Amino acid sequence: MGRLYPFRSVAAESGRRCSVAVARVLSPRGALALRTVDGAFSHAVQAAIATALPVLVLLPAGRAEYAVYTILGSFSTTFGQNLPYPRRARVLAVVGLAMTACVGCGAALAAWARPWEGTAGTAAVVAAMAAVAGLAKFACDATRLGGLGAVLLLFSFAVAANAHPSSYGDVLPRTVLAATGAAVVWAVAMAGRFVHPDRPQRLAVAAALRAVAELLEATGGEEESRPVRNRATAAVLQAYESLGLMPSVATGRGGRGSVCVRLTDLSWSLLTDTARRPPDGPAEVARNLRRQVALLVDLRRPVPALLPELLFPFGAVPTGTLPSSAKAGAERADPAARRAAVLLRGRRHGHAAVLLVPALRMTLGTGLAGALALALGLGHGYWAAISAAAVLHAVNVRTAAQRAVQRTVGTAAGLALALGVLATAPSPAALVLVIVLLEFLLEYVVARNYGLGVVFLTPLALLLAELAAPEPARSLVLERAVGSVLGITVGLCCALLVVHDRAAVRAERAMAACVRAAERAERALAKGREASLPVVRTRLAAAVVELREADDAAAGELWSAEIDPTELTAVEQRAYHLLDRLSRRERHPEP
Repeated sequence: MGRLYPFRSVAAESGRRCSVAVARVLSPRGALALRTVDGAFSHAVQAAIATALPVLVLLPAGRAEYAVYTILGSFSTTFGQNLPYPRRARVLAVVGLAMTACVGCGAALAAWARPWEGTAGTAAVVAAMAAVAGLAKFACDATRLGGLGAVLLLFSFAVAANAHPSSYGDVLPRTVLAATGAAVVWAVAMAGRFVHPDRPQRLAVAAALRAVAELLEATGGEEESRPVRNRATAAVLQAYESLGLMPSVATGRGGRGSVCVRLTDLSWSLLTDTARRPPDGPAEVARNLRRQVALLVDLRRPVPALLPELLFPFGAVPTGTLPSSAKAGAERADPAARRAAVLLRGRRHGHAAVLLVPALRMTLGTGLAGALALALGLGHGYWAAISAAAVLHAVNVRTAAQRAVQRTVGTAAGLALALGVLATAPSPAALVLVIVLLEFLLEYVVARNYGLGVVFLTPLALLLAELAAPEPARSLVLERAVGSVLGITVGLCCALLVVHDRAAVRAERAMAACVRAAERAERALAKGREASLPVVRTRLAAAVVELREADDAAAGELWSAEIDPTELTAVEQRAYHLLDRLSRRERHPEP
C-alpha cells in the first residue's frame, strides 16, 4: 500500500492547485469599481435623441408597438462612441447593417419556425441564438469593439426571433424599421461633428493626461507602479491614434502643433523621456495635468490653450490654438499618419485560434442556457440565453466572474425598478418615453460600471417585451428573474469548464514579439537610422502594451501562461529603457 502514497500525494497536490486556481479566477474583486469616463453625458444625450426621433413619428400614428424595432436598430449607438468621426462613421455603418440583419433574420426565423406553437420551433430558435452569439463574440473580439457588443446583437436577434405573432409579411417592415433606427443613429452621431468637431481627440488626450498624472502620483515601488505605467502607455498611444499621428517628442512639430497634439507629445515625453520628468515636485505637475484635463473635457468651450505651467518640456512654445478645420487638415497632412494608424490599430491577438475559444464558450453557454429554459418551460426563455451571453462576453474567467456579480446585483435592482414602472399600468406611449429615458441612463452609466448599466438595461428589456406583447407584470418580472439566475449560473459554469491554453499562447507570443521589437530598436539606435525611429518606437510601445494585456488576460484563466514573472519584468524594463533612449535620440540626433 505504501506505493500508492506518491500517487495520492500527486493527486492531492493537483487538487490543491486546481482549487487555488479556481479561487483566484473567481475572485469578485473589482466587480463594483467605478471608472472615470469623460464625455458620457453628451454621448447619452445623443443616444436618447437618436432613440426618440423615429419613435416620435410612430406615436402619432398609433403604432407604438413598432417602436420596438426602431429601438433595436438604435442600439448601434453604443459602438465606437469615442472614435474619431471618420472611423465611427464606418463602424456605425457596419454595426447598423449587422443590427438590421439580426432583426431581419430573426423575424424571418420567427415566421418560419413559429416558436410559440411547439418545442421544435423553439429549439430551432435556441440553436440559432447560440450561433449568432458565437459569431457576434468572435467579430467583436476581432475588431476590439468593447462595451455591450455581442450581447446587443444577440438581443436584437432574439427579440425578433421570439416575436409573437409573426408572418413572412412582417419581415420586411420590421427590417426596415430596424434599418431606420440604425440610420438615425448614424445621422445623429455624424451631426455631432458640427457641434463638437474635435470631441474624440479632446477626450482621448484628456484620458492620456489623466493616466500620466496617475503615473506621476504613484508612490509605490516598481511592482506597484508597473500596471499604472502600462495603462498610461496604452492611453497615450490611443491619443496618438485618435490624432492620426506617431509618438513624438519633437517641439511644436514644425509649427503645426495644435494644443491636442502638443499635449499628447507632452504626455509621451513625461512617460518615456526620464530627462524631461520634473526632478522634484511631480505631484505639482500631476495637478497641472489634471487642471488641463478639466479644461479639455468641458466640451461647451473651444479647445483651451496649453497651461503655461505645462510648457517646461517644450520651452517657448506658442500657446495659441488652431481653428478646428486647420488643425484637422494639419493632422491629416502628417506623412506618417497612415502608417501610425496601421501600427497602433495592429495590436490584435494575432491568431484566430486565440479568439475561437471565447466564441465557443459563448456558443455553448448561450445554447445550453436556452435549452434548459426550454426544458423547464420558462416563458421568454431567451432571457436565460442572453444572461449567459452577458456573463461570457468577457476577456477571461476572472472577468466572467465579475460580470456574474455585476449581472446579479444589477438585475435585482433593475427588476425592482421595472416592477415599479409596470405597476402603474402605463400606456404604450408612456412606455416608449420611459424606454428612451432608460436608454439615456444606460448609456450614461454603463461605461463606468457594467453592473450600473444592467440596473437600467433590465427594465429596458422588460418594457420592450411589454410593448411588443403585453403580459401581467408579476409573471413578466418573475420569468426574467428565473431566467437571469439560470443564465448567470450556466454562463459561469461554462467559463470554468471550457479550459484552454489560447490565452497563455497569446501571452507567450506577445513576449516574443516584444523581445523582437526591442532588438529592432537596439539595431536602429546602433546604426543611427533616425528616419526609422518613429516607426520603431511606435512598434515597441505597442508591443509592450500588448504584452501586459496578454499577460493580464492569461492570469485570469485557469490555464495561465508559464512565464517567469522576473523575465516578464525584465522585458518590460528593457522596453521602457529603450523608449527613453529613442526619445533622447530624437531630441539630440547624432551628426
